[in-house]
Amino acid sequence: MADRMLGKVAIVTGAGSGIGRATALLLAREGASIVHSDLSEQASAETQKMLEGTGAKSAALAADISREDTAARLVELALERFGKLTTVVNNAGTGTNALVAELSLAEWDRVHGVNVRGQFMLIKRALPELIKAGGGAIVNVASVMAEVTDYGLAAYCSSKAGVAGLTRTVALEYGKHGIRCNYLMPGPIYTGMTRANFDREEIRQVWEKKTALRRLGQPEDMAKVILFLASDDAAYVTGAGIRADGGLMLRS
Repeated sequence: MADRMLGKVAIVTGAGSGIGRATALLLAREGASIVHSDLSEQASAETQKMLEGTGAKSAALAADISREDTAARLVELALERFGKLTTVVNNAGTGTNALVAELSLAEWDRVHGVNVRGQFMLIKRALPELIKAGGGAIVNVASVMAEVTDYGLAAYCSSKAGVAGLTRTVALEYGKHGIRCNYLMPGPIYTGMTRANFDREEIRQVWEKKTALRRLGQPEDMAKVILFLASDDAAYVTGAGIRADGGLMLRS
């Protein structure tokens, strides 16, 4: 086990699969105690079993991050089990696809409820504990779609742009307390959310050719960037958006 996160206590949301699960496992291998959540009770239990298999100290919560009480429950679980909170990884996310005139208000609210509101509520609840801990790191997962767009992605793109704006403001307001806040912008990553499309060879090949590296990203690729931002290796990095897209946006 390495030690870049030794003594840290991290909350990781959306940890039932994909980037969240890979991040929880990597932070644990680097010495962190992990509190993780997912909407799916089964997926959350599977991640917990994997963490226990590594010998990591961890605790699971199956909950909807868009609910107002979830943030408090996650922070309270971290304090009860591990006595402090030093790190927050806001990874839980969702999407939808509809042209603006066909996009229902319910779908708009659902996407923003998870992607922005959920992140805001956890940050707000975590900040006092991060300050008590003498500082800490917040990593918010956005998307390259925070900077560009495509047909049918009004809710998704606006929510991810909201993550970027929220991150920069938190970094500005709480840097004096030793709190760093950064965001990750993944490109085409092979995860549970994207598998259905990327398992189709004709779609996968198109996206692979769009990237400079000629491959899809893997959850572990993103977890390594999150580890950097969460660790003291990034001690002078705050308010930054890190694009991890295999060079997808170089020709945009």
